[in-house]
Parts: sequence; C-alpha cells; structure tokens
Amino acid sequence: MRTVLRAASAAVAAVVWSLVWSQASLAAPTQCQPQALRDLERLAPQGHAVYDAISDKRHFLRFLTCDDVVLGLSTAVHESVHLLTSEKDAYPLVDGSTAQRPSESLRFFAPRKIAGRFNAGDMYVRTYLKPGEASSSTDFRFLLDELNAYSHDVATSTKLTSLIRPEHGQVGHRDGLAALMTFVMSYTDMARQSVPATWANLQRPEVRQTVVTLWNQAEAALAVACTIPAFGQDDRRSLAFLSDPENGAGLTELLGRTPARNCLESVNTAESGARLTR
Repeated sequence: MRTVLRAASAAVAAVVWSLVWSQASLAAPTQCQPQALRDLERLAPQGHAVYDAISDKRHFLRFLTCDDVVLGLSTAVHESVHLLTSEKDAYPLVDGSTAQRPSESLRFFAPRKIAGRFNAGDMYVRTYLKPGEASSSTDFRFLLDELNAYSHDVATSTKLTSLIRPEHGQVGHRDGLAALMTFVMSYTDMARQSVPATWANLQRPEVRQTVVTLWNQAEAALAVACTIPAFGQDDRRSLAFLSDPENGAGLTELLGRTPARNCLESVNTAESGARLTR
C-alpha cells in the first residue's frame, strides 16, 4: 500500500489523486514536522536544500505526515522538486546545480508508446505511462522530470535510514527510481531502433548532456539504495531489466559507456548479509 501511495503521489497530473492526497494530509498528524525538518537538515542536507529553495513551504509540508517520517520527508522532497522544475524551467539536481530542460520545440515521441514493453498491471506503468494519467505519458521532458524527482527521493531516503522504525514496515523506497530508470532506458532504445526524429534530438549536445547528467545522478542514488537491505518492495523486475545486457543500447551510445548492471547483485548481497546477522 505504501508503494501505491508513493507512485500515485508523484503523478502530479492525476487531479483526482491530488485531491484525495490533500484531504488525507489535512487529517494526518503533523506534530513531528519541526523535528523532521531538523533531522532532514542534519542527515540529508541536499534534501533540506529543496525545502529551502521552494517558495511555498506549505506545499512541502503537505506531504510530510507523521505516520512514517522517512517516507513523508522523501515524498515531500520528491514533490517539491517537481514544483522547482516548473518554476525554474530546469531540473534541479541533488548536488545543487541544474540541468537544462529540452526545448518544447523539439519533437520527442510520446513515452506511452513504450508501455507495451512492460507489464500492463504494474503500478508505475499505469501511473507514468498510461494515457490520460501523468504528463510523463505524453511528454519525454516530464519523464525526465520524474526520473530526477525519484533520484532526489532516493538520495534523501538513503540518508534517513536511522529514522526508520519497525512499525513502518517494508517500504519500496527503491522501487520508483528503478522503474523510471527502466522507462528511460527503454525509451532511448526505442528511439534508437525505430524513431529517427527523436533519436536525432536525443543526440543534440544540450539534450544529450541533460540525459547523461540525470542518468548518472540516478545511477549514483540507486547504487547506494541497492546496498540497503529491505529498502525495496517490488523492484526486482525493474532491477533485472536494468541488469539485462540486451537492454540499454541507446543509453550506451548516449553515455559513451555501458549503464551500470550490478544493482540486483548488490541487493542480493545486502539481503543475504542481513539474514546472516539476524
């Protein structure tokens, strides 16, 4: 259920869900917020920088509920990154710099066209690639926006593991980022294989630099997350996709290197180690 909340809350374009989330947030306890913000500044300053940068602090606090502070903080960072992207017309990066958004004048095929390469019942496929849901289903720039937001999300949550409590249960902190990485990987593969106009635009220096920057950031965040046991809930299929050498030819060409393939191995090692210490 918590994974469903994470995926759905990130689909900003889903108006109905936004209303449900807002009503739930109003009813949720908020007494933890001052301490949670202090913990965020102490443990994950890059996440607190997002809070500092956002002009509407209420937007951030709307997602910071107290039933699970780690999930609340990382989701608040995630959603605030979307708002900052819109305000700045650029992708705010975890290190405090920005990456250029591709121009609206450039033609990219709709990301919903890759949905058939994935399980139609997957919640991330339904949320981000299903027509009529999130803007990421129709606009590649918003698919990159989601990739960036999930990178911030995971970069924050991995710094907050000391705040995780047993009553929170197992939360899929890693799931969304892994899923969005598979979507971007598949998108670039399809562009390279069969959509020449999009592939040409992806190779434009400014677009290529943005894709490379966002992908490198995502890999770095995921690499840390994959060393933490019980940090994913339904991510194995995505991690297997990222590990498969049959996937990623488009990214390999754009990156000038092979995408990282070892996250699933790291997860298995971390889980095995955790079982041995119990």
